[in-house]
Amino acid sequence: MEAASSSSSQCSTYSYEEYKETADWLLAHTEQRPKVAIICGSGLGGLGELLGDRNVFQYKDIPHFPTSTVPGHTSQLVFGKLQGRECVCMQGRFHFYEGYNIHTVTYPVRVFYLLGVETLIVTNAAGGLNGCYEVGDIMLIKDHINMPGFAGQNPLCGHNDDRFGVRFPCMSDAYDRELGALVKQTAKEQGCDSFLQEGVYCMLAGPTYETVAECRALQMLGADAVGMSTVPEVLVARHCGLRVLGLSLITNKVVTEYDSTERANHEEVLKTTERRSQDLQRLVSHLITNI
Repeated sequence: MEAASSSSSQCSTYSYEEYKETADWLLAHTEQRPKVAIICGSGLGGLGELLGDRNVFQYKDIPHFPTSTVPGHTSQLVFGKLQGRECVCMQGRFHFYEGYNIHTVTYPVRVFYLLGVETLIVTNAAGGLNGCYEVGDIMLIKDHINMPGFAGQNPLCGHNDDRFGVRFPCMSDAYDRELGALVKQTAKEQGCDSFLQEGVYCMLAGPTYETVAECRALQMLGADAVGMSTVPEVLVARHCGLRVLGLSLITNKVVTEYDSTERANHEEVLKTTERRSQDLQRLVSHLITNI
């Protein structure tokens, strides 16, 4: 069976049958039956390398799956065991700024649901808006601000399939509080609590980094970190009833002064993730054992 063509991957919505076709293909090609899925952010794909008994699938070989075009995203789906727990890991996610519509960006999440996944862990690289944050901090996401959603770009727009979830899902509990408490406990046990923060993540569509005025506005809105991903996947996961844990690696401090000589760039993002990725991987791998 062939993977979806580029025109198919750009369709406005997908049918239940297409999601199921992808899930059934994966179930037929691996004996793994994961309950936990992990979506890796920029430069954080090393989480997938920690899995044992691996089954690796290139996105281009999976029916209806898009492919990632961003440096730092490998474009493969890895099934395996992390600390003895069966997991599936996306090494490379999809972004609105790549030209994909919001339904394509979130396509894998409903596939995970049909695979039997119950918990979704989302990671990302983000800019620090909170003045107390340092580069290299890990932020536990307690809430989000969905700026594309304010403009009508919500993956739940359109026909609602009750087989996935209700028409009007609640989002005041988007990020699981029990999992958040578990992160704090695990961070303390692993010696990561000194650089663990907790805050609000704001998603912008990208691909441009934020202006000084935009950063100041986001700070006034109560955002602690800003990035270009994560929120769409969280919305779809919660719609399906999955528990969600979100972690942001603060890779740079945003520019909030006009006379600053600092400039945000993707190379800095990847450099910071390389430096701190081992700590994030250690945190997630030990966390998995208690989920």
